[in-house]
Amino acid sequence: MEQTFELIAKTFMGLEPVLAKELTQLGANDVQIGRRMVSFTGDKEMMYRANFQLHTAIKILKPIHRFKAHSADDVYEEIKKLDWTDYLSDDKTFAVDSVVFSEEFRHSKFVSYKVKDAIVDQLRERTGKRPNISVANPDLRLHIHVADDQCTLCLDSSGESLHRRGYRQESVEAPINEVLAAGIILMTGWQGETDFIDPMCGSGTFLIEAALIARNMAPGLFRKEYAFEKWTDFDADLFDRIYNDDSQEREFNHHIYGYDIDFKAVNTARTNVKAAGLSDCISVEQQDFKDFTQPKDKAIIVTNPPYGERISTPNLLETYRMIGERLKHQFMGGDAWILSYREECFEQIGLKPSIKIPLYNGSLECELRKYQMFDGKMRQFRSEGGTVKTEEEKRQMAQTHRFKKEREFKQRLTEQEENEDADIRSFTFHRHELGEERREYKGDRRENRERFDRKGTRPDRKGGDRFDRKGGDRFDHKSDRFDRRGGKPQYKSSENRGGHERFDRSGGKRKK
Repeated sequence: MEQTFELIAKTFMGLEPVLAKELTQLGANDVQIGRRMVSFTGDKEMMYRANFQLHTAIKILKPIHRFKAHSADDVYEEIKKLDWTDYLSDDKTFAVDSVVFSEEFRHSKFVSYKVKDAIVDQLRERTGKRPNISVANPDLRLHIHVADDQCTLCLDSSGESLHRRGYRQESVEAPINEVLAAGIILMTGWQGETDFIDPMCGSGTFLIEAALIARNMAPGLFRKEYAFEKWTDFDADLFDRIYNDDSQEREFNHHIYGYDIDFKAVNTARTNVKAAGLSDCISVEQQDFKDFTQPKDKAIIVTNPPYGERISTPNLLETYRMIGERLKHQFMGGDAWILSYREECFEQIGLKPSIKIPLYNGSLECELRKYQMFDGKMRQFRSEGGTVKTEEEKRQMAQTHRFKKEREFKQRLTEQEENEDADIRSFTFHRHELGEERREYKGDRRENRERFDRKGTRPDRKGGDRFDRKGGDRFDHKSDRFDRRGGKPQYKSSENRGGHERFDRSGGKRKK
């Protein structure tokens, strides 16, 4: 039986309950909510699945040593107690990331240096050679967390932050983080049972994350690599089975609509949607929110208007007044969820929210507010069976006291930005092009997995085009699924899984 061990999933402040629910549904055991993290237990397969399938995790860490340290020397001696030949050889590289909340250790990089020195000294004493440090692309990533005198050393199984899905080709200014966008959608309770609308869609993050949730597609499908793939005990066959298993994906019988006043944003969103292979269920058009009209079918709105912080708006308050007017007159019978930062902006909407949920967007303490649009008065709405707050929403509202109690978090976040390994902030991604890259694996079957060419043109087939992680070849979500090595599909009758079958990455057909 596969050994089980403790794991830690990091996330944003306010998304912990959503992540805990995801982990429980994934089959994790001993799920416990912490601050910006959720701990759980599982085996190697659970660790792989957590990286590949979770929508609201930023990192998956595997603790390997817990200890108390009152000085830098204590850290050094504790790290040297581990046998690092189990994790590293002299031809491998490593990197250390640290997050520190301690009066004793004032600077996180100092802690990282002590960990590095302990590892290098031990291996040099035992083998006569020292391993090298590689910040950009190490073979082993380590993460140490220090809270007062409590230290936890972990293996970082994710590598690059999990919010970097791999589908984003271009970006507009101040895009919303993919993990935060997915968490907000999951908070609404929407699972694809109605249409979905973002009238200020920017680069299309809400649209794409909504489609992944509606179809129950793993957000890791577009990602090139994970840190655990370089571990000495990496099980390639197990991960291939996880990657190629589409048995939990589902049909989405509604549609997702995105609009933006900026034509550059519209083109950017269309590019990203196409890159994700979701053009069949997402439409993006240029339209000012002030021209928004009542949808023909039942829909939900989720949007993130400008705050006036990173995106300048000529008349910010007038924008929010317009939003309230459109919702009141052109969105009867629907639910609108709006994430914003300034109380004065919310006031201009002029509608009473049925729920307020505190969330951090980068370092900004924001709120996600739900507006239920219905005719008549609240009393009549309730008497006719209308629900203002679900039990789940009441639990989400209960998180408010955590923010009021821990207001120093906002200041601390600003002070500790450099410690967060690029996983707690919002990023401005710019278009970049990648040449062919090669990855080395054991055996011929895992060689030459190249990243897709982000510059090339690709067919927009019905059903959408999905990448092969090896690159070059893409495949259609509704028809022919390629393996991760780039193997060609073998057709089978259309009565089985809508005319396509998932294949393993070795090129062979997966047997039922």
